[in-house]
Amino acid sequence: MMKNVLPALLLLLLPAVVLANTCVECHTEITPNIVSDWKLSKHAENDYFCDACHGDAHQSADDVSNVLLPTVETCATCHDDQVEQFSKGKHALAWTVLNAMPTVHAQPMVLIEGMKGCGGCHKMGLKSAEEVARLKSEGSGFGHASCDACHTRHMFSKKEAMQPQACQTCHMGFDHPQWEMYSSSKHGVRYLLKQNGILPESSAAPTCQTCHMQEGNHEVRTPWGFLAVRLPLPEDEQWKADQVTILQALGVLDPEGNPTARLDAVKAADLARLTQEDFDRERDKLLKVCSDCHSDNFAKGEIEKGDAMIKEADHLLAEAIRIIAALYEDGVLAKPDGYSYAFPDLLTFHDAPTLVEQQLFEMHLKHRMRAFQGTFHANPDYALWYGWSEMVRDLSSIREMAKTLRAGK
Repeated sequence: MMKNVLPALLLLLLPAVVLANTCVECHTEITPNIVSDWKLSKHAENDYFCDACHGDAHQSADDVSNVLLPTVETCATCHDDQVEQFSKGKHALAWTVLNAMPTVHAQPMVLIEGMKGCGGCHKMGLKSAEEVARLKSEGSGFGHASCDACHTRHMFSKKEAMQPQACQTCHMGFDHPQWEMYSSSKHGVRYLLKQNGILPESSAAPTCQTCHMQEGNHEVRTPWGFLAVRLPLPEDEQWKADQVTILQALGVLDPEGNPTARLDAVKAADLARLTQEDFDRERDKLLKVCSDCHSDNFAKGEIEKGDAMIKEADHLLAEAIRIIAALYEDGVLAKPDGYSYAFPDLLTFHDAPTLVEQQLFEMHLKHRMRAFQGTFHANPDYALWYGWSEMVRDLSSIREMAKTLRAGK
């Protein structure tokens, strides 16, 4: 019986084998490094050929337009657990958040949908089928799979994605220099020495993934979120007032402190921790992993220093916001068109129209980020010189510019 079945099975498999061999043979000449990477992959090892991700409608140079380009749904066919985890985390929201920024579409589209600026990293966010179709019709045909941002094509290596360098391309630079903070911290230095073989493989040295993707969970979340704002507001009255001012400048509270439509959008996207329980859940995860190398008391104390740094940075930022809001209120500075309330809009970024507003943008998104993230990432220079010290100087500049503007009115 078995002898009769085997030839039939081989006949059924034959078209796929022929197609796979054709793909490999042709692309060995046309794109040899794609083929060599694929041959090193688990896909090749387990006989997943090109058509598994790209379909079988492209079979010659005359029908290249028929090739399917993978999306996250393609990956979910086999990796549904990882995709489900990813879909719950902040990386999945990257594209939505990018397009929600008030002035993002004022940028050259090569930077956004052309993916040579913000879009180069934020492309990893989930998109609807309609959005993917629109992007492809406008010439943005690649980079919509999300998973390949870390498991790069065509090896899709798990080992590669587990290295801190996998995070480096996006988590560096102006507004989120986590790579610079981590790689020059003791944590990062020890891991790089471990990678170089100077420290033993068994040495304790955390990667980004150790803390933020515990046990390989692709749902990446943090207690304070990206902008270090949360609910409920602090019990400390001064900090509470400062956070209210910042939330007003972020447009999620109106001048009376009432929620706005932006807050509804933040809630719907689950961008920030909006209950004590949600905050504590993420904080407890971090404390647990810190305690693998440090005592509980040490870990808790170090993380609380990050909270304290946010409080101190918020006080400087809130004063700067109030100075510029007062300039609007007194008619010294024209409130830009499109600002809903009598507060500077921190989300307009470099499109803020005057030098004093530009200084506030840098204070918020560049220097405040360094102050608190440098503290959490155990990097003293980023916490002080690139963060807190710069904020102090920003505030001095804003005070002086406000004084000059009032004198010239």
